[in-house]
Amino acid sequence: MTVGARIERLVTSGTFSLDGGTWDVDNNVWIIGDDREVIVVDAAHDADAIAEAVGGRALRAIVCTHAHNDHIDAAPELAERLGAPVLLHPDDLPLWKQTHPDRAPDAELADGQILAVAGVELTVLHTPGHAPGAVCLYAPKLTALFSGDTLFAGGPGATGRSYSHFPTIIESIRERLLTLPGGTVVHTGHGDPTTIGAEAPHLREWIARGH
Repeated sequence: MTVGARIERLVTSGTFSLDGGTWDVDNNVWIIGDDREVIVVDAAHDADAIAEAVGGRALRAIVCTHAHNDHIDAAPELAERLGAPVLLHPDDLPLWKQTHPDRAPDAELADGQILAVAGVELTVLHTPGHAPGAVCLYAPKLTALFSGDTLFAGGPGATGRSYSHFPTIIESIRERLLTLPGGTVVHTGHGDPTTIGAEAPHLREWIARGH
């Protein structure tokens, strides 16, 4: 019997490398769909584990919230194994090529684009700052936002490395995310989920500090 669309979380472990440094990280891989079809958000580190979690369901797309290596390193292998396209905002192609110089994404993500799976629509929100092509996915039917590394419990994602910009991430959060309903659950790229309502007071402090 097919049940309704749901959100599944898989945590994978590996490394993040940029600007000559490498760090151990745990990443959230989000699987959205039902018993028939799913979308994977951020194919991180372990194609075997992600493929096992997808199981026999049809994988409609692998969506990259941004192109830091720890969010995309398993994407090409997963795409080849399960026959799914890899989707990335074009502004993050320079970062993508650092990890996968010989394999381009299959299609571009655009602000306002709608991705559909299992009767649920996910709207692409371009939220640059952590990376130029960073996006979030908003699924109102699931009361959910998939924020990648744009928003975490406690504040914005990091902006201390190449291709990132603090005022830009603050603007993205203020204009694109704080406008969402307060009860929206934020499913982050690392760590535990939070809500828009829980983060709004912290974010206003960040906004004041950044201007």
